Amino acid sequence: MSQRSGERRRFLTDRMLGTLTRYLRFMGYDTMSANTLSPGSTREDTLLLEIALQDGRILLTRDRELARRGAEQAVYIESEAIMAQIRQVAGLGLIEPEIRLSRCSLCNTRLRPATLREIHEARYAPRSTRGKEFSWCPTCRKLYWMGSHGHRLEQRLRETFSP
Repeated sequence: MSQRSGERRRFLTDRMLGTLTRYLRFMGYDTMSANTLSPGSTREDTLLLEIALQDGRILLTRDRELARRGAEQAVYIESEAIMAQIRQVAGLGLIEPEIRLSRCSLCNTRLRPATLREIHEARYAPRSTRGKEFSWCPTCRKLYWMGSHGHRLEQRLRETFSP
């Protein structure tokens, strides 16, 4: 699984890795989910392998047979526990585990700086905006900032990866 210098890896996750998908997006990785595909296709495994190959994505899967079929383009994720999954992917050198908030956790769209209007119109935005940077998903129309949720994610990563 080679990578050109400075280029960030792109991922495709199977339906069993929804939480890992969101974490990878919070870490800034372009992560497509099989959940965006129509359910019930008997060819889904083959389709996932085709998408990974065509888009230059690494397929992350809990399906051992699918990972075997994907050879170098796929990684079998061994654990059901999210922090063990992140540890495994980081241990393979595929990610740098830190929160970046540059992609929408819901749809994978690249976030852009939020306008004052978007911040003020978001009912869930914090009352005090002082010292906070806000990002906006133009697709989902969702506001992001480093709040308590982001800090908890960072703390979990620090605890997982501290020596």
